[in-house]
Amino acid sequence: MNVTDAIKSRRTYRAYKPDLIPDDELRELIDIARWSPSNTNTQPWHFAVVSGKPLRDLENELLKHIMSGGQQNPAFEPSSVPLKGVHKERQYDCANRYYGTMGIKREDKNARNMLALKNFQFFGAPHAAFLSMPADMNHTNSLDLGIFLQSFMLLLTERGMASCAQGALAMYPDPIFKVADIPEGNAIVCGISFGYADDTAKINETRMIRAKLEDVASFVS
Repeated sequence: MNVTDAIKSRRTYRAYKPDLIPDDELRELIDIARWSPSNTNTQPWHFAVVSGKPLRDLENELLKHIMSGGQQNPAFEPSSVPLKGVHKERQYDCANRYYGTMGIKREDKNARNMLALKNFQFFGAPHAAFLSMPADMNHTNSLDLGIFLQSFMLLLTERGMASCAQGALAMYPDPIFKVADIPEGNAIVCGISFGYADDTAKINETRMIRAKLEDVASFVS
């Protein structure tokens, strides 16, 4: 598979087989992804992987924390500016496609909330990783983490594996820090669940669309 095919075929998966990626192959993928570019070669990322039983234990702790009323405590606050115009329309379209695949109506808030909780069950994936950077850095530095994450996701796609990048995994950092081996002084920016996709799962039938070239690019010559 070439880069073009990997970019065009990669998509988000929200159901996985229990099979673990062999440790040597997983390490190889991360070793390749670390060659991603970064601003002035700062390489601010740290990629903390949790797999197997420790991940299931973390899942239980996250759900317990959330269901007992634990408050969101992200190190980097999401934007307080609401989406507008075409960006809001795209967000609505994404939600409609996602919930529509599962037959969940817009007014069924309980079903929507239960589906959202699957973020903290890592969608059943056998692996998750938490991307962090020094807490005194800012959103500008997090762009480098996005480049690293894209490299890793494309490598997974190349090997026939699947992933789901998740901003939600930064919302409740306390239980994660108790399990994941994250450097002292770092803060979580996002997470990713990954493994082998369960192609029989209804939720993985969801398909998204992309804006046209003329909507996202301009050319002067």
